[in-house]
Amino acid sequence: MTKPIRRAPLSADLLPASGAWRVGDPVGDRRFVEVAPDRPFTLEGGGVLRGVTVAYETWGTLAPDASNAVLICHALTGDSHAAGDLVVGRSAEGWWHRLIGPGRAVDTDELFVVCVNVLGGCQGSTGPSSIDPATGRPYGSTFPTITIRDIVRTQEAVADALGIDRWRAVIGGSMGGMQALEWAIMYPDRVGGLVAIATTAAASAQQIAYSSVQRSAIVLDPNWNGGDYYDAAPGQGPHQGLAVAREMAHITYRTEAEFADRFDRTEFDALDDGFSAWQRFQVENYLDNQGAKLARRFDANSYLVIARAMDLHDIGRGRSGVARALARISAPVLTMAIDSDALYPPYQQEQLRDLIAASGGDVTHGVIHCVEGHDGFLTRTDQVGAALGPFLHRLRTNTRESL
Repeated sequence: MTKPIRRAPLSADLLPASGAWRVGDPVGDRRFVEVAPDRPFTLEGGGVLRGVTVAYETWGTLAPDASNAVLICHALTGDSHAAGDLVVGRSAEGWWHRLIGPGRAVDTDELFVVCVNVLGGCQGSTGPSSIDPATGRPYGSTFPTITIRDIVRTQEAVADALGIDRWRAVIGGSMGGMQALEWAIMYPDRVGGLVAIATTAAASAQQIAYSSVQRSAIVLDPNWNGGDYYDAAPGQGPHQGLAVAREMAHITYRTEAEFADRFDRTEFDALDDGFSAWQRFQVENYLDNQGAKLARRFDANSYLVIARAMDLHDIGRGRSGVARALARISAPVLTMAIDSDALYPPYQQEQLRDLIAASGGDVTHGVIHCVEGHDGFLTRTDQVGAALGPFLHRLRTNTRESL
């Protein structure tokens, strides 16, 4: 007797082996910088990459003295399209579209905003789906382990290419906050202000545990093929493993209270005619569609690489601990917590605030009040903007006084 198999969230033949952007695809608003084109790019863990490219997007106009530049850092499955409408070459409007733009909290009438697709990503920056110049084939299983510090070093190359010696602010939530922290510690003279939202000084055991299970879901997909699946036909790639990883992650991004309010026990598949193993409730259908959406625009190997970089995040590594690392920050800091965040709980941002203050740093702390949990930094842009706008205004005043 055939065992029941859970049906795919959407027809598998519609899902690509990889949702990565490839050379020859529509460019959209992407721009590109070659990182260290004349030498190998050595990674913190000892690996080496050659021919590294990073993709980025910009909004606004750079001032003649480059004093109005702001760097926005994206989270795990984000990319450089932080603002703007749905355009050719993109699957959605900018992920912080309501926060960045003319007259918004990150006001592009005044500021020049940059967002870079991270190293290891799949939307224009060098990652596992990119062509390895040594073989002429996608890196796939051979792509090395990277860290948040490696990502920041590639962003430094973008700043150099644009003629930006010092960011007015570096801003990020979740993994973006990890990058922002590393920027302020690695290059304190290049950061005029730091905004770290729903993030942490070092990945916790529970955060690593969640990541481990998500990564296992991908590698246990029989179509993952050891990471070398880029020649597979639509429907034959590891989209199911990637979708399940996304579904597990999404549960940690939201809260029981929100799921109860939105879905309760509402049925998607009618249960009136008896029960079967895979009749779905509305919450299951919602998660299935979240997984399918990611499979269309992301790459399974990139998920593995970037999630591991988040596991390895520890600003105290090699710096005599977290407190000493934070003491290197010279810029004003805005930390923000989300009161319902179970993945990056508020105490982690409070620790950042307290340690920066204890070292004599200039730190302000804010709290986002919402039911959405960790995703509140994306969904509650009104509250993010209410704290971010005045902080950026203060940095503008500081910049003018220093001229």
